[in-house]
Amino acid sequence: MTSSLKRKRDVVGDNLDGGESADDGSEKSNGFFDIYGPEGKPELVFNTPDITLNLQDVQGLVTWVLAEGYMPSWVFIKNKPLIPKVVLLYLPGLDAALYLSQSKSLARLNSCCGNPIPLLALSCAVDEMKTIDTILTCRGKKKKTASSPMEPPLSKPEACNLTGKSFIELTKDIPFPVAYYTLSRKEMENNGYKFETEYISTLPAPSGSCPHEILALDCEMCITKDGFELTRVTLVDIQGQVLLDKLVKPTNLITDYNTRFSGITAEMMEGVTTTLRDIQEELLKLVFKETVLVGHSLENDLVSLKINHNMVIDTAVLYKHPRGGSYKTKLRILAKKFLAREIQMSESGHDSVEDAKAAMDLALMKIKYGPEFGSPPEMIRRRLLNVLNESGKATSMVDNINIVKRYASESSNSIPVCDDDEALSKAMKEVKNKRSQFVWTQFSELNTHFQSRADDPEKLNSRLAKMISLQTCSSDVSASEKHPKSKVSAETKEILKKMDERVHALHAALPPNAMFIVCTGHGDTSIVHRVRKMLRDEKSEIGFSREKVVKVLEELQAQAEVALCFVGIKQ
Repeated sequence: MTSSLKRKRDVVGDNLDGGESADDGSEKSNGFFDIYGPEGKPELVFNTPDITLNLQDVQGLVTWVLAEGYMPSWVFIKNKPLIPKVVLLYLPGLDAALYLSQSKSLARLNSCCGNPIPLLALSCAVDEMKTIDTILTCRGKKKKTASSPMEPPLSKPEACNLTGKSFIELTKDIPFPVAYYTLSRKEMENNGYKFETEYISTLPAPSGSCPHEILALDCEMCITKDGFELTRVTLVDIQGQVLLDKLVKPTNLITDYNTRFSGITAEMMEGVTTTLRDIQEELLKLVFKETVLVGHSLENDLVSLKINHNMVIDTAVLYKHPRGGSYKTKLRILAKKFLAREIQMSESGHDSVEDAKAAMDLALMKIKYGPEFGSPPEMIRRRLLNVLNESGKATSMVDNINIVKRYASESSNSIPVCDDDEALSKAMKEVKNKRSQFVWTQFSELNTHFQSRADDPEKLNSRLAKMISLQTCSSDVSASEKHPKSKVSAETKEILKKMDERVHALHAALPPNAMFIVCTGHGDTSIVHRVRKMLRDEKSEIGFSREKVVKVLEELQAQAEVALCFVGIKQ
């Protein structure tokens, strides 16, 4: 990390001195006003001249200021009770190298937020959603009490059967919303889910209708000349009722009924005329775009159905295998361990109704008892906004609908937005709202730009070609020539300029003494994931030396994993 990125204590002091005290009466409503006097103001004091943070440090600062968190080792705040509000802005995609090379385009960011602190991002190997999850969920020890909701009565198998209750009953007072357990797009890709253009996609529910909130799906397949083909489809609702259970005639002749696993026999298939198209039409009358679909290794079922669907809870991913990595625990083992239920024991093969009900119950156990249910560590995760609410702090979340659904608490002011301009507009209103003491928002245009650029083969190959050509430069070429600023496209520069303007506008709306935290989380991870996929895919025609592409990947990953954090107090 270059010296210009290292936070100096005297620089912090210079940034904080000379600020005017608030005159809008915001501190007069604070009970600490009389103690600190009319000129009192909070002030940041960094305990070490050169520091590197992680995402937990950012979250820890928030809980220290607004809740009952521990005092950070890296910073002290004089007159902390005078801070009326904390605003946390997430800027994914902006890494240290990009910030340094484009400092002119980000001049306002520096002027209003000061010098950044280096932040060690999560490994590029993980999904980008994990970065947000690390900031917006808190880890704590389990409370070992007899009535703890985190300790389900596994000694009584009947208590584990949560089906038969309504969706409202089952989701009352749950630790995290149901959407929290759905796979992100990257998680789906990493687990073999296909999104093919020739597949049929689920549709939004008709206006005024009441679609099923959550359904469990299980399919059985037989073997034909084209491999596995669909032969049975089962849909089960949250109360355990079978909504759909039909045999399907494959397009090709069955060469192996795979009875040991499918439960399908030649006798069962006699007279079956339902086609794949028929069952697709029936299923799409029950499963809409908003419906959460539950299953075990559901990617196989959706591929056999040739259906694209984004809202998925996969119990094979939800319950982590003890060995980690890509290992997955069998449904039969999970059902026995967590539901005290024996399934798939019949010599006549699997029963898709039985399997669908087991997957549903396993998902409901996680939903009811929290994401750490079934995990060995004696730790639980809780939403940051819940922690703040329990400390008497009002919170606001301004972000896309998926983030809001996952991380907003029941008492939060939840505001879904579609783009950065709307996020700025809504966040400015929340920042000015004196009742809200914590505001989260995200400007994602830069990261979205990186994602679309990585998905464009022509742009990706052009970027790789430039980076590989730089690798071949002689050793006497200066660093500035090896990493020219011109490699940043005009489109990227324009996006950075707009980001800079938005950050400045949000900062200007802050009340006096408010804490402003800007966290970039990670750099361009989209290109890292795309290059990794390119190297993994044996069918992919790289067009470059594999060894050189690996070196480029190492450079891209190293750059993306050095993020930034700006911390300041509005004066």
